[in-house]
Amino acid sequence: MESGRIAQRIFFGMFCIEISETNFSKNKRTSRLHRTISLGLLLIKITWAMKKLFSFLLLFSITIFWANAQTNIVSINPVAEQVMLGNYDPAAYTPTVVINHPDDLVPAIIAGISPDSLKSYLLKLSTFENRNTGADTVSNLTGMGAARRWVHQRFSEIGAQNGGRLIPSYLQFDMDICGMGQHRNVFAVLPGIDTSDHGVILIEAHLDSRCEVLCDINCTAHGMEDNGSGTALVIELARIMSQFALDRTVVFVATIGEEQGLYGAEAFAKYAKDKGIPLTAVFNNDVIGGIICGQTSSPPSCPGFNQIDSTQVRLFSQGSFNSKNKQLSRFIKLQYQEEALALSAVPMMVTIMSAEDRTGRGGDHIPFRQEGFAAMRFTSANEHGNADVSNPNYHDRQHTSDDYLGVDTDGDLVLDSFFVDFNYLSRNAVINGVAAAMAAIGPVSPDLNANKSADSVYVDIIDPLNYGLYRVFVRSTTHDFDSLFTTTQTHFVFARPSGTFFVSTASVDENGIESLFSREVNPPVVNATGEVVAQELPAIELLQNRPNPFDEATIISFMVNRNMPYKTAYMAVSDMQGKILWQQDLQIKNGMNEVLYEHGYNVTGVYAYSLVVDGKVMGVKEMVFAN
Repeated sequence: MESGRIAQRIFFGMFCIEISETNFSKNKRTSRLHRTISLGLLLIKITWAMKKLFSFLLLFSITIFWANAQTNIVSINPVAEQVMLGNYDPAAYTPTVVINHPDDLVPAIIAGISPDSLKSYLLKLSTFENRNTGADTVSNLTGMGAARRWVHQRFSEIGAQNGGRLIPSYLQFDMDICGMGQHRNVFAVLPGIDTSDHGVILIEAHLDSRCEVLCDINCTAHGMEDNGSGTALVIELARIMSQFALDRTVVFVATIGEEQGLYGAEAFAKYAKDKGIPLTAVFNNDVIGGIICGQTSSPPSCPGFNQIDSTQVRLFSQGSFNSKNKQLSRFIKLQYQEEALALSAVPMMVTIMSAEDRTGRGGDHIPFRQEGFAAMRFTSANEHGNADVSNPNYHDRQHTSDDYLGVDTDGDLVLDSFFVDFNYLSRNAVINGVAAAMAAIGPVSPDLNANKSADSVYVDIIDPLNYGLYRVFVRSTTHDFDSLFTTTQTHFVFARPSGTFFVSTASVDENGIESLFSREVNPPVVNATGEVVAQELPAIELLQNRPNPFDEATIISFMVNRNMPYKTAYMAVSDMQGKILWQQDLQIKNGMNEVLYEHGYNVTGVYAYSLVVDGKVMGVKEMVFAN
């Protein structure tokens, strides 16, 4: 799903009446948008009467747009909702055998997640033939209805096997998607056994599939990589984690409507926000089981056609400095490295990406982030296609009828060569499960203040619960931490690193598990009496981009140290001959400002970027791309 799709929907709803649009491509929508806007402006210029007519049509079209938003969002099982709200007795969901310690949880997750189970789920999902959001909901054999009922049944079976501790439900909502007016996400709730710090961790994937035509409800649309792989991962984690007694509640979700515009995720995110469900972390899994590179891919993906990568997974999340989404990605990576890596037969490389998603694409984590929840996305290192099905030369599997599980190479009518790697998918499930479990049993996050002198950094950790053990994280020009300190002191001092750096912290409990990370601080300079030395700093500091180099995008940052009135500001990127390649207008705010520059994949060379305010160049720096 393209990230520009959301903005297009808004503008399209504002300027034209949406009539039978579900079969139109995004490019057709965009061109129709431009024609409609131009016509509207022309009509405004003609007569005052036509102005009034246009105003009427505008108001009517906005009404149509809002009528097409998700409405009547409701959990079919009220018990599931009450648990997510924290209104339940934890004792009722505490198992006889309590598995709650990290030394037990992590090995159980690694040993329990089964490639064979994942394969069986995908084989079953493929039998539904077409899981388009608008596909048949009556048949018990094919279509979306049969698929979502099977997922619900599987959640019910898992709950029955674990003393009723996994509570299945549907999240139903009304919206016209592909000619279908009512839809259901499928979810299951694993209640936490401690409501004193009630929080909810959500693990999700989209269930729906598609072919070349967005709302083709009759084509063969197995959707095995996109996104049967993610759905299978969610079901398997529900099976394994339902055996545990985690302190916080974990919710497993299979959404619909992702391909048409992230609609199912939007419904769940809106539902959680409106109800006050405290989502502390959202893990989205989308295109998570394939290892083969297509002829095309959405950057930053494949090194070349048919190249294999079965030991790397990418974590996409929005923002950089003081982004709780990037902090969540860092937490996931650290938990894998410190809790699971030494126990894993095949080590995985967990790569934190610059952008929120692949270039020009988007996923179900975005609506949750937009509602203020910490959210990120797991995606395979390699993808089989960039989903540009409008291109007649597109021959990859993603978003086509060819996104099936595998092929029969010896003619015995049994698949023996698979496009989804079940072992790779199981390793990605481990990374999900370990991080989710640690977030579900870890301590409460602290806050911090920090400042720096010429040679030292001073961190004050704010911990009302007095855990007594903390980790301090220092990060400079990459998405990963450069230094990690462990301390028992709430006032911690360490040697000042060179250049720009950011500090965050976490509480550590008696089991050695970190909390989710605090916000990040860019420490200001203080003098000997502890006063901030603002006058020693320039009004604006252009900082080195990060990462430099790394993936297809880089973060360009600048620090505004004090109020500076201005009229216009922009960031520009140019080659070494001075030719401007990219320019973006800016809205400057005090503190850290960040701009995402997507330079594309396989770009090499040295480039310059400059910050210009009211026509004056405030700084110029070079950046190197080598990928």
